Amino acid sequence: MRTLDETDREILRLLLADARRAYSDIADRVGLSAPAVSDRIDRLREAGVIEGFTVRIDGRELSAGLETLVTIRSAPADAADVYESLVDHERVEHVFLTAEGDVTVSARIPDGDVRGLVDDAVGLASVHELSVRVVDRADWSPALGDVDLAVDCVECDNTVTAEGESARIDGTLYHFCCGSCLRNFEERYDRLSEGA
Repeated sequence: MRTLDETDREILRLLLADARRAYSDIADRVGLSAPAVSDRIDRLREAGVIEGFTVRIDGRELSAGLETLVTIRSAPADAADVYESLVDHERVEHVFLTAEGDVTVSARIPDGDVRGLVDDAVGLASVHELSVRVVDRADWSPALGDVDLAVDCVECDNTVTAEGESARIDGTLYHFCCGSCLRNFEERYDRLSEGA
């Protein structure tokens, strides 16, 4: 398992700017062939660095409602459930769970019906406090910075470094910090498979 090099970072920067960019265009910009770019992108997807490709929609052009930031404060024990209930809601664009246990969402709200959205997604009974702010302007600018690949070993949860190993087992790619963790995982996997 190798770390991200500058070519990987540049490929990620180019994809962040335009996820529909042709592999041949990326290849020209990073000095590789298109198949080599495809291989690197496949590796980044298998490692979980790239989760998928998406479309950004300008809700103002679609008259999708008023762009709003809603912060929900609930009981600390309920914060994770509140977060999960908002993640896949059709009106919610972004969800954040803070260390304090607040959940903040960016959502387009038709007719300013914030309480309706919160009641539909979470239920007003679990809300202790609700803060609503109308967004004047917003921009989504993901930054790559000087990141490095931080994969955890599936056996012991240590960070996998350049000395780590990867293995494909029954079609799934697993990453290990060392050969010992790989062997332990394979032995346990074989025992469980035999017992199934």
